[in-house]
Amino acid sequence: EITYMTILWLTAQSTCGKMATYKQGAKRKQKFRKPSLKYKKPTMSRTPILKKCPQAKGIVTRITIMTPKKPNSAIRHVAKVTLNKGLRLTARMPGKGYLCVKYNRVLVEGGRANDLPGVGYTAIRGVYDFSPVKRYFLV
Repeated sequence: EITYMTILWLTAQSTCGKMATYKQGAKRKQKFRKPSLKYKKPTMSRTPILKKCPQAKGIVTRITIMTPKKPNSAIRHVAKVTLNKGLRLTARMPGKGYLCVKYNRVLVEGGRANDLPGVGYTAIRGVYDFSPVKRYFLV
């Protein structure tokens, strides 16, 4: 039977006499495991501030304007939000014509703005103090 120390020793032999790192040992261990016990690589969350929750409630601390990355050209509205847990994030304000000012309550969900660097969250319209989308009629 192959133990963890055996795997480390085998890895150390393959790296020219140097001791294996923890990650190298885990990779090596993966090869010797039974098919039923496959090594699952831990995935990185795209929305770490939400901590596996679908949405989070927060208070708007500041509303700013950002310009998008290279091929696009526009003025996008962005809000700095402090969540009830005390964490801060930047959320985009979707749609046209909104009524959202400082100290308003908003519900934030994951979902980044593709052309705004550092903005990985979106405020949901029509919930709490963030006004819903107005109807636009084309004449």
